[in-house]
Amino acid sequence: MKVLIVNTSDASGGASTAARRLAEALNNNGVEARMLVRERLTETPFVELLPGRLRQKWNFLWERMRIFVSNMFSRDNLFTVSIANTGQDITRTKAFRDADIIHLHWVNQGMLSLGDMGKILRSGKPVVWTMHDMWQLTAICHYAHECRRFVERCGRCPFLRFSHEKDLSRKVFVRKQKMLSGTDVSFVAVSTWLQREARQSALLADRDVRVVPNVLSLSRFRLFPRDDSRRRLGIRQKYVVMFGAARIDNKIKGFNFLREAIRHIIDNGMLPKDDLCLLLFGGIKDESVLHDFPIHYIYDGYVKGDEKLSMMYSAANCVVSSSLYETFGQTLIEALACGCLPVTFDNSGQTDIVRHRENGYLARWKDSQSLAEGIVWAALDGLADRMALRRDVIDRYSESVVAQQYIDIYKLMK
Repeated sequence: MKVLIVNTSDASGGASTAARRLAEALNNNGVEARMLVRERLTETPFVELLPGRLRQKWNFLWERMRIFVSNMFSRDNLFTVSIANTGQDITRTKAFRDADIIHLHWVNQGMLSLGDMGKILRSGKPVVWTMHDMWQLTAICHYAHECRRFVERCGRCPFLRFSHEKDLSRKVFVRKQKMLSGTDVSFVAVSTWLQREARQSALLADRDVRVVPNVLSLSRFRLFPRDDSRRRLGIRQKYVVMFGAARIDNKIKGFNFLREAIRHIIDNGMLPKDDLCLLLFGGIKDESVLHDFPIHYIYDGYVKGDEKLSMMYSAANCVVSSSLYETFGQTLIEALACGCLPVTFDNSGQTDIVRHRENGYLARWKDSQSLAEGIVWAALDGLADRMALRRDVIDRYSESVVAQQYIDIYKLMK
């Protein structure tokens, strides 16, 4: 069985990492999987770069320009939405022709246009489409936040300045309806929360949406001794809190809730300030988010190599995900594999991973005080058996487990 995984990048962002890890898991479990991208950032041998670099850059810029103009020349929400007005026809590539099954993942930002997607869906090849955010079930947004317009037909989009009943979101919604009409694509959500949202959307309400979680390579994410990890990282504090994201200062990641939670812990004497350390990784565009942070912190930027990341997780008492919305929660299963407790909100995809006060802590949504209580619980009362956390990940998210779930879907489609 030959599977072609299609994603915009092989390493930029959570969806890219998840797609590449899945391709690797499939290859390790008897499937011949390749990955087609427009941006190649790794040397992974099964990843193939689309030709036409200049054209791809133009596609990316033209889509952003169209959004910029439609949004009254405002940069607000420039990357919150995607309209898929440009892309590249991959049905002509050898990789596409050779594949038995096409597996789409995150294909925005100039990778595929709606027209290109339509060609794939009508190519005669079986198509699986994994949803890593809400874009497939809405008109243009990747996360709808508290907007429920996608339940009907979009329009009056809160992410557009020039918003009205027949705005850009309505136009793209209609195009998506036409693209999907008469096709037999098999949709997969990475969490039950995302599945529920899809079943309520006007675009996917009549579709069979399965749930398959993201995969994790347990050979790459290992559990190290905590004291040794802290010594090697130069950490002397007693309690270590970890936080990471592709963009730490992205509002949807909720870093401000973590700041408020730490402040609440200190102000109320829940843990001594000098005993606390924040371990940060990922990108930051606006470094002012770190100014006057209430406790000592170590910022490692983008961490290259899973061994270093494993050591960081192993050093921490807990990893915090304070995202407003999380379709899955990749850092949470990475942390669990390294014996680190996740503390997160209880509102979306994280609830598939975390069982409250068993293998982590589910705080009330947008409640910094509740998040603080979770951090203190992880520091003082959390599960002492770190290997039990790792075994839980092996049972639910290991390569053989997740790969087999997709293989079962592929076999149904052939």
